[in-house]
Amino acid sequence: MFTPRETWYFDTERVGRRVLVFDELDSTNTHAARLANEDDAEAETDGLVLIADQQTAGRGQHGRVWQSRPGSSLLMSVVLRPPPELCRPVVLTAWAAVAVADAVLALTGAQARIKWPNDLLIRGKKVCGILIEQSGRGDAVTAVAGVGLNLTQTADEFAAANLPDATSLSTVGGGLIDPRTAAGIVIRKLDAEYARLLNGERVAVEADWKWRVGLLGRQVLIEHPGGAVTTGRLRDMAFDGLEVENSDGFVHVVAPESVAHIRAQ
Repeated sequence: MFTPRETWYFDTERVGRRVLVFDELDSTNTHAARLANEDDAEAETDGLVLIADQQTAGRGQHGRVWQSRPGSSLLMSVVLRPPPELCRPVVLTAWAAVAVADAVLALTGAQARIKWPNDLLIRGKKVCGILIEQSGRGDAVTAVAGVGLNLTQTADEFAAANLPDATSLSTVGGGLIDPRTAAGIVIRKLDAEYARLLNGERVAVEADWKWRVGLLGRQVLIEHPGGAVTTGRLRDMAFDGLEVENSDGFVHVVAPESVAHIRAQ
C-alpha cells in the first residue's frame, strides 16, 4: 500500500497540523477518503493533508483524468469533518478557491479569478482545479477537498498536452516555484479561511468569493444541469442564491446547486 516518504507538521489551527507527503498516489482524494474511513480515524484525520508528487489516477470535475509531470503541480487533498452548516459543495468550493487564490497572490503577485464552479484562472487561463467530495450524512459528514495547482509547467508542455488554455505559476511570473514553499503557503491560507467559516465569518468569505467570480452587475448566462438556461443581469450572489434580473425587471433567485456553469454574455 502507499507509504508516505515524510510527514510535515504545521502550527495551524486545523488544516495541515499533519501533512503526509508521497512520491506517488493513485489519487490524493481517493487515498484521503480511505484514511478518513478507517476505524477510529475521526480525531486523527480532521484537517489531515495529503500531498503527492504524482498521481496515476487523479480526477477532475465530472471524472476527468488529471495528470501532470512529477513535481510540476501541487497535488493536495484536505480531509475535513465540517459542521452541518458548512457541508455544502458551494461553501467548501468557495472556501478552497478563495484560499488558493490568496496563496497565488502571495506567490506571484497575480490575481486569480474564479471560474464557476471550481477553477482558478489567471489572465483567462486555468491555473488550478478544485474537487470537493463528501460522504456520510448529518453530523457525520467527511469532506475531501482536492487541489491541483500548476506550479512549473511550461507553455510548451501545455501545448504538447493539448491544453492551450492552461498556465502555471512560473509562467505568470512566479519564477522558480518550490513545491514545499507553495504547499506551506496554500495550507496556511486554507487554514485561515476555514477558521473564518468556523468563527461565523461566512459573509466575509462569501464576499471574497463573489468578488473573485467577478460577474456582479453583468449580463450572464447560467447553464443548469440538463441543458436549461437562465439569462439576465447578476444583481447579487450568495451561498444561498444568485439574484438574476431579467429584461422585464423580474428577479429570479437561482440556487447554487442548480448552476452548472455561469458566464458573461
